[in-house]
Amino acid sequence: MDYKQRHRRLRLLIAKLNKERKKQAKKTDILCNNLIAAQRDFIKRLNAICFTANFYESIVGVADLNNLLATTAKLIKDEIPDSDVVFFLRQAERFELYLFESDQPITLEQPRLENCFNAELVDNICNSNKLCDLDSLSAMGLQISPACLNKISAVTIPLCRPGPSLGFILIYCSSQNKLTADRLSNIVAVTRGLSQAIQSCQILSHSTD
Repeated sequence: MDYKQRHRRLRLLIAKLNKERKKQAKKTDILCNNLIAAQRDFIKRLNAICFTANFYESIVGVADLNNLLATTAKLIKDEIPDSDVVFFLRQAERFELYLFESDQPITLEQPRLENCFNAELVDNICNSNKLCDLDSLSAMGLQISPACLNKISAVTIPLCRPGPSLGFILIYCSSQNKLTADRLSNIVAVTRGLSQAIQSCQILSHSTD
């Protein structure tokens, strides 16, 4: 075998080895990405478990509605810093509002966001029984200037129970800290238990009146 043939076979062998190396590197990248994704998912699940456990530990034995909502608001604000948390609870033909402000309140050119909620809008949100962002709220009748809309990120989370809606939680913050589904997932996960706790507090309050 002459020099040219050996050189040609060597080049083919090197090319084959390089191809195999790239193929293995690609498989390694895919495996690493899968491992990273699995780790992220595990951490997310662990955080959700920790938040849920901390939430129920914090509210267990709380029989006063104001204390229950204040405790819940603190946990939400720990989860979403610099947010305003407002509870809208239905009461027969009216609704009650419980407000817990951020340490860094948002400055708007018009009244605070919760003050833009009238009875009709509250009913529409309760009847929808789903998460509503600002676009959905505007479609339901929220009257707020475009300039203010650009400054905030807001969402309502329903308080679910069998039968008519109990109400909802309004959370809003600066648009720089957009409220995404991931940021809200832990809070959404405990709303059923929270709704039951609110209802128990209301029943206990009525029984002692």
